Parts: sequence; C-alpha cells; structure tokens
Amino acid sequence: MTRDLHPLTVPQAIRARRSIRHYLPDPVPDRLLTELLDLALEAPSSWNVQARFVVVVSDDEGRAALTRATGGQPHPQEAPLTLVFVAGSQAWREDLSDIYERALRDGAWNERFVSGFSQATQDFQRDLEQRGLLREYAVKDAVIAATYAMLAATSMGLATSPMNGWDEQQVKRVIGVEDRDDLHIAMLVPVGMPAETRAHPGRRPRSRQAFTGRFGHERHEGHEAHVGHEPHQADDAHEAPEAHEPHEPHEPHKAHQTGGIR
Repeated sequence: MTRDLHPLTVPQAIRARRSIRHYLPDPVPDRLLTELLDLALEAPSSWNVQARFVVVVSDDEGRAALTRATGGQPHPQEAPLTLVFVAGSQAWREDLSDIYERALRDGAWNERFVSGFSQATQDFQRDLEQRGLLREYAVKDAVIAATYAMLAATSMGLATSPMNGWDEQQVKRVIGVEDRDDLHIAMLVPVGMPAETRAHPGRRPRSRQAFTGRFGHERHEGHEAHVGHEPHQADDAHEAPEAHEPHEPHEPHKAHQTGGIR
C-alpha cells in the first residue's frame, strides 16, 4: 500500500529516500503516476523554457532494453516503469509564446516584462551556444526535474533509484529519439514498490561539506545568514511586477548575466 492518502512532508521524504535496486512487479496506479509526472514538471527551469521532458517506459521490451543499456543492472527490468528524463538543448529556438501567455494569464508577469524577458532569454541562450554550454544547461534542468520526481515518489510510498550509468545512444533508441542530436539523456529513474529495505549509508558531517563565504571556510553554528539585496528576478519564488502595477519591471535585459531559474 502506498502513502498517497498521508504523503510525507518534504523533509520526511528527503530523509526517507533510499536508492532501491530491487522492485516488486506491482504496477504503479495511473493516478499516482499522473500526479508524479505533474509534480516532476513543476520543477523550475532556466528562463522557464521547460526544456526537459519525461518518457515513461513500462512495456516489457522497453524495460529489457533499458537493462541492456545500463549494463545489465536489475532495476530497470524489475521496476514496473522507468522515467527517462530528456534534456532539449535547442528548445529555446522554438515558439515559447504559450509559456509567456500562461504567465500573463496567471498574473505572474506583465506585457512589458515578457517583452524584455523573451529577448533576454534568446541572448542568454546564444551566449551559451557560443561557449558550447547548451547541452550542459539543459541537462541541469532535467536533473532538477528528476530530483522532484524522486522526492514526490518517496512521499507517495514509492521507491526510486537515480541512474546515470548507461549507453546514451541505446537509451535514445529505446525512446525513439536516436536521430535527434538536440535531445540528450539526463537521468533514468526506475519507480515502483520496493522489494528490499536499504539502510541509510550515512553522509559526511556538515562541517566537511558546507561552508560560509568561501569554499573550505568553516560555518559557525548559531549565526544567522546575512541576507543581501540581490537584483530582483522573476520566478516562482520572486514574482514579477503584476500587470496593474505602474512601475517598470526590473530590467529583464540584465538577467542574461546570471541566468534565472524559474
């Protein structure tokens, strides 16, 4: 039985999640899979281009092929389904008007902001292209979505395992995009009911992994972090000025200097 009636909180899911290699054959109910996909796609993305996609592989042939593509690892074969997260490095060239129209309709952005933001998006992506970083940025977005999926699955009582060891061309062949140079495999995430229990292997102490100001600088407990006044960027954490506000949006043309994740 899954925990969908009493889902875990985010902190609980983070602490409870383990990478599971063996699964029961029980199918994931459609309603849970739909919710899982919706939650994964709520993940923020660079410039809100949403250049990450999810392919659900659940048929016997596809699962067997993913097992071969991952060097014979058991979880893609045993899990009732595997989520293949795909990054699109050229999605920014496509028509993004539906994204802007949704933000306008929901009152998240106004017309003036969209005008500047859309141009800044193109400028930022062209800069990435010149530096050979389009694939890297798209994959980052897809991995964020995969992380959302794993935590959402854990909250529902489902098990997952992030997989980044595979033959990319073989995985692309499984999902039918072997001829697409603009699409890249970011992560495989088997999903299902666990057939094993795994203990937490532990993490290194915070003092070794988390620092203040500079890498390696000890972080002293009991001191509140100083909150600086960063330039405003419009995302789901910091909303853009609403359409009825008289002041101008905060210079979206400058956003290409940092690359906002929305």
